[in-house]
Amino acid sequence: MTLSETEVAALTQRRHAAPHDLLGMHLLKGGRGVAVRALLPGARAVLSVPLQEGQGAPIPLRRIASTNLFEGVAAGAERVCPYELAVQWDDGAQTRERDPYSFPPTLGEVDLFLFGKGDERRIYDKLGAHLRRVEGTDGATFGVWAPNAQGVSVKGSFNQWRADRHLMRCLGASGVWELFVPGVQAGDHYKFELITAEGAVVEKTDPYGTFFELAPKNASIVWDVRRFQWTDQDWCARRAAADPLRAPMSIYEMHLGSWRKKRRAESLSYRELAAPLVEYLRRMGFTHVEFLPVAEHAYYPSWGYQVTGFYAPTSRYGTPDDFQHLVNELHRAGIGVILDWVPAHFPRDEWALGRFDGTPLYEHADPRRGEHPDWGTFVFDFARNEARNFLVANALYWCDAFHVDGLRTDAVASMLYLDYSRQPGQWVPNAQGDHRNLDAVEFLRHTNQVLRDEHPGVVTIAEESTNWPHVTEPAERGGLGFHLKWDLGWMHDTLEYFQRDPIHRPWHQDSLTFSMLYRHQERYVRPLSHDEVVHGKRSLLGRMPGDPWQRFANLRALLGGQWSLPGKKLLFMGGELGQQAEWEENGELHWMLLGQGPYHCGLQQYVADLNRLYVAEPAFWEADYDTGGFSWLDCEDRSHSVLAFLRRNAAGTRHALIVQNLTPVPQHAYRVGLPRAGWWRERLNSDASIYGGSNCGNLGAVHAQAAPWQSQPFSAELTLPPLSCVIFSCD
Repeated sequence: MTLSETEVAALTQRRHAAPHDLLGMHLLKGGRGVAVRALLPGARAVLSVPLQEGQGAPIPLRRIASTNLFEGVAAGAERVCPYELAVQWDDGAQTRERDPYSFPPTLGEVDLFLFGKGDERRIYDKLGAHLRRVEGTDGATFGVWAPNAQGVSVKGSFNQWRADRHLMRCLGASGVWELFVPGVQAGDHYKFELITAEGAVVEKTDPYGTFFELAPKNASIVWDVRRFQWTDQDWCARRAAADPLRAPMSIYEMHLGSWRKKRRAESLSYRELAAPLVEYLRRMGFTHVEFLPVAEHAYYPSWGYQVTGFYAPTSRYGTPDDFQHLVNELHRAGIGVILDWVPAHFPRDEWALGRFDGTPLYEHADPRRGEHPDWGTFVFDFARNEARNFLVANALYWCDAFHVDGLRTDAVASMLYLDYSRQPGQWVPNAQGDHRNLDAVEFLRHTNQVLRDEHPGVVTIAEESTNWPHVTEPAERGGLGFHLKWDLGWMHDTLEYFQRDPIHRPWHQDSLTFSMLYRHQERYVRPLSHDEVVHGKRSLLGRMPGDPWQRFANLRALLGGQWSLPGKKLLFMGGELGQQAEWEENGELHWMLLGQGPYHCGLQQYVADLNRLYVAEPAFWEADYDTGGFSWLDCEDRSHSVLAFLRRNAAGTRHALIVQNLTPVPQHAYRVGLPRAGWWRERLNSDASIYGGSNCGNLGAVHAQAAPWQSQPFSAELTLPPLSCVIFSCD
């Protein structure tokens, strides 16, 4: 035996950080020959066979004592050579395979240096599992960051789940462990087994895993996400050349598993979803779809917000290829794809990221910064280079590998404030003595800038619930760098207003107008999101007061205002149907409502017509964030609960007039000021009979006369239907 007892113990106990130094083929000191060593649990006999003739004779390997370690020595050999191990196993099987310990590292010093700095933007191509051909041999490289582990092994379906078969090596001071395993194929399952500094054995899934077993199982699956053949090149080129802030954006927010079911209440797969979803979104006129988090999550009722596999589309609906197919088909139909992204926290599942190598690794070590009191989850350590790199690269990954068009960052406020949901004494101020999480601020700025640089046209959207300044300003101007921010204040105020009986609305009109006072502070999306139709809040229709006719009329008037005001639009699925029940993740949308009278079908048609008008009329989106893109005509007519305003395109050459009557009483001969003379065509009337309304209106158009009114040179008298939104434009 050429190894010391200490070396043998380190290998057999899986505590050796550099197994390649001992395993494989090595020249003996002093030119005494060549030694071949292999760690082969379950082997009976082993022979090292040169790959080419003339490179020496086969070398028999003998078991060292009662261990699974085998060693053979060729006393006359003068050099190492490529070889295979011919193994006879205890079960009688015989195999020939390349020795994993005969290959050089597949990560270079530059990779490790950049990762240590937190700036290896494609670290997902280096860590995790990747099918490769190394020195003419097919297999997979495995890489994982575990700087405080004594030893790391990869085990899986390719080695009978033996952690003592494939010990990984630690690459210097990087904390990265790596191994190339010949013969591994796509579809093989695997996990990492780590021995912590305290000697505990922990089993973990791959933080960079791209595919996982169906929950509640949690093994990672070897997969090649680069193999999909995309056909959306034209879409991606148009996206890169466009300015998303001066383009229409009407977003259909949806939960993949509960949009539509097939028999036996099963969810549609990604591929099964593609055709009906494309058809529906095109028919409804939405420009984008936003998926609640697609990344793998073990706990289905979390809706995806408890992410356990940040780099993997959930396997509940198919493979990564299947999800790529869905995105590709949406792009081919001209529909953008936005994903909810959750870098604010991660769950405590013992097999996932938490205490990954036995120590706080991805999470902050101080529980006052590393644990979220509301959700019982861990908070990322945004100051740690490798943890920050994990998240920045993750944002890039969804754009690179899955061609997504935008990321909506969840729970931004929880990242920005050290005292978020914490009482005095439960948080620690920053170095400047205040409650800002400066590390998280820098992380968000950097991530948004990297996405802008590498993926022009991809939008970043913040769900930020406070008045943090300059969320949508570039980092160089002191902002966080997002393109857009959800206007949660508008959503809450508007819903609060509309659920009031009309008799009380005159005293609360400010609820509808207040958002216009701060509209220039940020670039907003106006959402009616999933959060507003769960947990006892009732559905959108369920909030509306009055009899069935009034409830639908109120909802149509609400949506007309949402689509007409400045800002991009978002509606959660089911809102367009007038679903009466709250959303439930285990069910599906109540499609049967479309066969129950005119109101539900009418509302669905109304949303489709809103979208078509919105996209066709640049006055509604071209100058969303310009001063001249919006102006009130009258926001003070509280006695009639009437609002009137104008929208303009960027050049000021196109105008749209929007008037809302939010009482159940029609208003006749209601004069409104107009900037132009001539005929103003009634483009959309929420009270039209095809939508379930009373068909009260203006016979298609009104004529503006030279009668100054409301600071405008012209005016016209309108008929305002009850509980309505009426839209005109001047041709």
